[in-house]
Amino acid sequence: MSSVRQLHAWTASFANDFRSFARNERGATIVVVALVIPVVVGAMALAVEISYWHWRQRAMQNAADAAAIAAATNGGPTYDGEANAVTAQYGFRNGVGNITVSATNPATAPGCSSNCYSVQVSDKVPLFLSPVIGYQGNATAANGKRVELISSTAVATSGPAYPYCILALASSGAQGITSNGAPNANLNDCNTMSNTGSTCNGGNLNAAMGDAAGTNKGCGNIQNSNVPIVTDPYSGLASNIPANPCHTYPTEPTKPHDPPLSSSNKWSGSFSYGGGNHIVCGDQQLTGNTTINDAVLVIENGQLDTNGYTLSGSNLTIVFTGTNGASYQHFPSGGGTLDIQAPASGDWSGVAIYQDPSLTKNVDVSAAGNSPAWDISGLVYLPHSSVTLSGVVNKSANGALCFAMVVDNITINGTGSIYKNDNQCGSAGLTPPEGGHRGALVN
Repeated sequence: MSSVRQLHAWTASFANDFRSFARNERGATIVVVALVIPVVVGAMALAVEISYWHWRQRAMQNAADAAAIAAATNGGPTYDGEANAVTAQYGFRNGVGNITVSATNPATAPGCSSNCYSVQVSDKVPLFLSPVIGYQGNATAANGKRVELISSTAVATSGPAYPYCILALASSGAQGITSNGAPNANLNDCNTMSNTGSTCNGGNLNAAMGDAAGTNKGCGNIQNSNVPIVTDPYSGLASNIPANPCHTYPTEPTKPHDPPLSSSNKWSGSFSYGGGNHIVCGDQQLTGNTTINDAVLVIENGQLDTNGYTLSGSNLTIVFTGTNGASYQHFPSGGGTLDIQAPASGDWSGVAIYQDPSLTKNVDVSAAGNSPAWDISGLVYLPHSSVTLSGVVNKSANGALCFAMVVDNITINGTGSIYKNDNQCGSAGLTPPEGGHRGALVN
């Protein structure tokens, strides 16, 4: 009987203990945590990895944007090399690791109907923590591992050509534009172009765009290298030079017993020629302030010596031409001032000074803007001249704010400056030399 009572007591105790255990919830969260931890870790891992992908893609987009602009600005056969060089500067070098850079020049592209340049930067990024939740990436690397393929694309177009106030043709092979120790030289936001290289030490000349077919080292607020060569736009004007009627070419005396210039080679006073050609032979010298209006003054085998006086002219073009030999000078010289307004129409529209492009000897100008001073509205065309710009170029007294100069090569000293062109070349009758293609993003 006692055994039965003991069994009943044990049974009752066991039942009570079981009911207490069933009601006890301590430790249940461990199961939940065990189930949730992999999900939380996976979500955190994926968030970190996605953030990295976004950061990487933003960096690639910046590289693609800059490369597309550079390719469109280049606009030549080396545009793809230009694009690759730019992406490399951003840390994305084509062919290194899993990085691919593709630069193309399609006929059209999204947002672009012409002059289109597209750059795509791609990278296959290794997976780190995302496989914890089963994500296996969207591509396979060369080694067979799963990766995430990220890419960014940019499209740019080359805008219209812009005007240059200085074009260095550099047909001699010399460096087109040079400036040494010229912190005060000021081209007043005009654009420059060298068909070879450009080097500016001590200051960037305050040029807006500094372009060079070779390497631009320091010239211009914006500096572009590898720009397509600009061909001479004015050489064809030589066909307007009249036939040479001269038989002798008097020269200024250089020795004590040399004969003086004849009175017909000396100028003083006012002259007008109704817009026609006026041909003179040999050296010409001012003996007083002189005004020549409405003329094409053609100087055959001679220099123009201002001799400390001022030559003023409205609707005036001065042409230097003749024999390409060592015996004759073909440039302006002397102190004083050239105050010239080019004609706004006709065969010599916009041209103030023109050296015959067949002349290659005795054509250098060693003190442009200084001896004589230059107050010129229009084009100064010196295609085979080595020019040193030491002075200030101002506009002519009656002319427009329009100046352009074409040279073989030019050295700009610390005091060299050009007045600010103010979009008045159209009214001045001059189409300035043009080139360059500043790229702009469209997509």
